[in-house]
Amino acid sequence: MTDFIPDVSFVIAAYNAEDTLARAIDSALAQGAVSMEVIVVDDCSTDGTREIAGNHADPRVRLVAMARNGGPAAARNAGLDAARGRWVAVLDSDDALRPDRMARLIARAEKAEAQIVVDNLDVVREDVGTITPMFPEAALARLPVLTLAKFIASNMIFRSEHNFGYMKPVFERAFLEKHRLRFDETLRIGEDYIFLASALARGGVCAVEPTVGYLYYIRDGSISRVLKREHVEAMLAADTKFFAEHSFGSAALAAQRQRTRNLKDILAFLMLVDSIKERELPSVLKIACRNPRAVRHLSMPIAVRFRRLAAFLRGGRQSAPTSQLSSPLPNMGAGPHSNKG
Repeated sequence: MTDFIPDVSFVIAAYNAEDTLARAIDSALAQGAVSMEVIVVDDCSTDGTREIAGNHADPRVRLVAMARNGGPAAARNAGLDAARGRWVAVLDSDDALRPDRMARLIARAEKAEAQIVVDNLDVVREDVGTITPMFPEAALARLPVLTLAKFIASNMIFRSEHNFGYMKPVFERAFLEKHRLRFDETLRIGEDYIFLASALARGGVCAVEPTVGYLYYIRDGSISRVLKREHVEAMLAADTKFFAEHSFGSAALAAQRQRTRNLKDILAFLMLVDSIKERELPSVLKIACRNPRAVRHLSMPIAVRFRRLAAFLRGGRQSAPTSQLSSPLPNMGAGPHSNKG
């Protein structure tokens, strides 16, 4: 093994990503003014993903082949274990980077003496051909450092289209190793949130670069997943563990309590949706009375179905379609190996 330490290790967790993986790899290799290695972790793909990474002509691309499918957290941990760079950047297999991203981020982090750095993202909607910044650059410019309190407060389900959980942080590898930080492999959703929150809770300083460096692709059909009760229950359990393992200042504590209320409201909302789908009017009314905030999350189309279902249960004459009563999945580290929401 070489003693060479690159500036950055890119970790790409990939599962059945043959359509987009080459783009992601090439965007990492195209980074200017930095040395790098690109670690592709194949999580037992059934398509040509492993061959694309393993047969890449550039020697800076390394393949780590998982022995069994472990999910995004396990794949990223394997990449972290293999990384040799001073900085570690997670890159989703269906996304890409602007060529000057890493040079700007490393410079920003070193100037701020930060162990973590994030930047703005362009949302690329391939189905309609639009590219728009995720956050207003001026707003991020007023936020030179992302604190734990601000990060937690941003991560509330259904409060906004995007939150800081969508950001793709770059970490100083020495900081990760010092604090033994790894992704929680028991989580299939929300592992990115807990990882960055834990780094911030361990005292990591997170600098913010307001310009766009990351290209976040939304492909046709990429928002088809739904948020399920077990997802929210897992997030609540992970938050409870996170809360028990770290100390909180007053602002972060207030934000965490607000997030817990938000998750409990969403859980009640999903229970309400399930009751509607099962046509259990007594359960619907019980949940609605116990947690009125859950009812507020019903969008108008679902509210219309709710009224139709109530009419059906009263008179037995009108049925309500239930196939669209699930909730679109917000970004909480979901998906096979990306955060598409």
